[in-house]
Amino acid sequence: MAVATIERETGIPVTMTSRRLLAVALFVLGAGAAAVALLGPLVFEVVRHHASESAVNQIAGGDIAGLFLAAPISVAAGFLVLRGHVAGPVLALAPAVYGLYTYTQLTLGGDFVRYEGNSERFFLLYAGLFVVSGFVAIRAWTAIDPNRFPPMSPRLGKGLAYLLLGVAVFLVVGLHLPTLIDAWRDNPTSTAYLDDPGVFWIVKLMDFAIVAPVLVVIAIGILRGARWAGEIVYGAVGWFALLGTSVAGMAIVMQATDDPSATIANTIAFGAFAVAGLAVAVLAVRPLFVEPLRDAGADGSTPPVEEPRAEETLVPVAAGNG
Repeated sequence: MAVATIERETGIPVTMTSRRLLAVALFVLGAGAAAVALLGPLVFEVVRHHASESAVNQIAGGDIAGLFLAAPISVAAGFLVLRGHVAGPVLALAPAVYGLYTYTQLTLGGDFVRYEGNSERFFLLYAGLFVVSGFVAIRAWTAIDPNRFPPMSPRLGKGLAYLLLGVAVFLVVGLHLPTLIDAWRDNPTSTAYLDDPGVFWIVKLMDFAIVAPVLVVIAIGILRGARWAGEIVYGAVGWFALLGTSVAGMAIVMQATDDPSATIANTIAFGAFAVAGLAVAVLAVRPLFVEPLRDAGADGSTPPVEEPRAEETLVPVAAGNG
């Protein structure tokens, strides 16, 4: 029998049935992420992507994050959701957002005329994981119970906000703008654009039109004390950690395979980027495990909580996404 555990301002009840459904979706997402990584160029090379050798090396590097982070985090989040732990839905956001980002590129990227491959035969796998990622993201978002969060300190809140702003600026100005300007020339020279124009424009569209604006909005929401920002920031920093690890994996694989586009400087820089992202994610999520929390009781209910004083926290922890 489904027992309502939390009534949020959204009016969406969190039931035992919905928790189990979210957990199952997380287990499927974890298994799928591991399968994609194992079937791809990183391990068994069953999937052959319609892309240049350099792009395939980058896909293999990205699979490192999928196999060693996205998959186990999904499974761990699933078990935490089943236990009713507050960190379960929070952790679920990271692989879900990462899955939406990654499987879109794997599905649509590549030049299916120019390069040989068979990735189109795995369309249903990528499309299915995209749907599961979207379901997990939405279900985890509505299952988060901020009433059980420990207060987020002003220092941590501001630090996360400025970090997200920095990542947005880096993506637009530091990473994408130089190659975008080159692509506008009559005779572009960027190998990333010349070898894989489809992948090039998909990544540009997602980072310019979706990722960077969302990061800026979240950062502004944190600084202004918006309720929803205190919850969604966990998904943002989790995605940042997985993306950083993915990019570092790409640089390492390219370096190991003597890819002409690889440089030691990039490998070191992206490695540091990954370590920083993982450290920030751990710092943000750690209080959910080490500070006193009010886990749901045997019947799934959560006892009343005394609201913290406004001056004690930057981001209000009252329930609701608004």
